[in-house]
Amino acid sequence: MNPTAPRNEPWDVHRLPHAGGRSVLVTGGNAGIGYFVAEQLAGAGAAVILGSRDPAKAEAAAGSIRSRVPGASVRHVRLDLADLSSLEHSVAALGVSHLDAVVHNAGVALDDPPRLATKDGHELMFGTNHLGHLALTHHLLPLLAAAAAARIVTVGSFAAKTERIDLDDLQSRRDYRPKRTYGRSKLAQMHAGLELARRLAELDSPVRSVVVHPGGALDSLTPARPPVHTRTPGERLRGGPAALVLQGKDAGAWPAVRAVLDPRVASGELWGPRVFGLRGRPHREAVWSNLTETTVASQLWYQSCELLHIDPDFCRAARACS
Repeated sequence: MNPTAPRNEPWDVHRLPHAGGRSVLVTGGNAGIGYFVAEQLAGAGAAVILGSRDPAKAEAAAGSIRSRVPGASVRHVRLDLADLSSLEHSVAALGVSHLDAVVHNAGVALDDPPRLATKDGHELMFGTNHLGHLALTHHLLPLLAAAAAARIVTVGSFAAKTERIDLDDLQSRRDYRPKRTYGRSKLAQMHAGLELARRLAELDSPVRSVVVHPGGALDSLTPARPPVHTRTPGERLRGGPAALVLQGKDAGAWPAVRAVLDPRVASGELWGPRVFGLRGRPHREAVWSNLTETTVASQLWYQSCELLHIDPDFCRAARACS
């Protein structure tokens, strides 16, 4: 897992390789970047499952994908990452013998206090964005290990780049500032994705764990997908200047889609937009300095597994069952 970014070979975001026969779960696939990940993967021929808390919104998203991708294989399951007790049932509802990829995209971002908690009592952003996805990985790993070369793709955020994990205050009990707590929750999620890659590599597992981020992806620069997403003429006008440095959520989906489909993407890598990490076609980046702290990542992994009441060596158990 070389942290330096090599020269990238061409990748056409508009001419994706055929993905027929592959099944992919996209968490939060009913809106935003997750929706466009799902639409693009369905367009490549993958069988896409949308994981969503809201069945009505998920069905609307599935309908939008079907209208744009004739013959698309897309369905949805109820998935609430803020309710840990529900995840085992959600995984069973997938109804598959194996899973070729999962895109950990769903997330919660709060702008204002007060501090909120999940059903299990964890701070809402940390509990959903990080703990919920880690618990979901624990449940999904046997299905992923049963595939030929599965991918676990963690969608991080540029907001995490300037943050540091506070191992003594993971749930922001002492220092709750919504934007900072969000950035740290996404950093924890990215740390977990890279720690997972290291653990899978130790076991010679064929499952790859890749971390991506969408750069600066704005609603005002995102093409309309009614009823999932609409954009007024005023929003288009206001978004014009931002297009010089940022992009829409359709382009923000590109790194995750490449991480699922490109066989050259390796476990433990970080992928994002080419232009200053904010916009453009997906390429491999040097792993951010705050993500190279492997001791922090390891301690975070153990503390998180303790909060979830799961075995920190669950990768080994899944490998033994594959």
